[in-house]
Amino acid sequence: MIEIKNALTEYAELFTSEESPVLRELREHCYAHYEDSSMLSGHVQGRILALFSKMIRPNLVLEIGTYLGYSTLCFAEGLAEGGKVITLDIQEETNRVAKSYVERTEYKNAIDFRLGEAKDLIPEIKDPIDLVFIDADKSNYSLYYDLVFDKVRHGGFIIADNVLWSGRVLDEEKDEDTQALHDFNKKVQSDPRVTNALFPIRDGLMVVCKD
Repeated sequence: MIEIKNALTEYAELFTSEESPVLRELREHCYAHYEDSSMLSGHVQGRILALFSKMIRPNLVLEIGTYLGYSTLCFAEGLAEGGKVITLDIQEETNRVAKSYVERTEYKNAIDFRLGEAKDLIPEIKDPIDLVFIDADKSNYSLYYDLVFDKVRHGGFIIADNVLWSGRVLDEEKDEDTQALHDFNKKVQSDPRVTNALFPIRDGLMVVCKD
């Protein structure tokens, strides 16, 4: 992944609040031991996600794609009293690592890890969702959007990561994942039920408010 980065973004990083010690340790562990470390939200994007959560004060966050639990913990920072994060993934090994770090935080009882295919697990969620974070297999972004939409309360949010896909969304010839992300962006842009903005942060965040 090629991050959107220049002198101004580096300046912005200098003036962004620090992550917690557990998050910093998790980030450093990821960068040291995982070849796919670009999947981690990272410091600045993590602080942005935490700020979104703190502004929304969600009772229920649904995260599609746990990875090592970095963004999971960021969303937990803004939960309303008694709120929870349900986080879905299919990878047992990374899920074990995520749980080990979550267990060291004050949010350990507020995070519900569920293993399995998201398309099968999403229909099981019955409570209204305040915030959804989509950061999983790119070919299914549009499917996940459709599956969660009616479960999101009016005024709730859907955030999708990696929607710029290292700039490949601008390519005339697109591979399968790139085309799926481009189609997802077009789907959101043409949806009359929402207000949306594509944030050119890191690898791109599509932020959607259900009107």
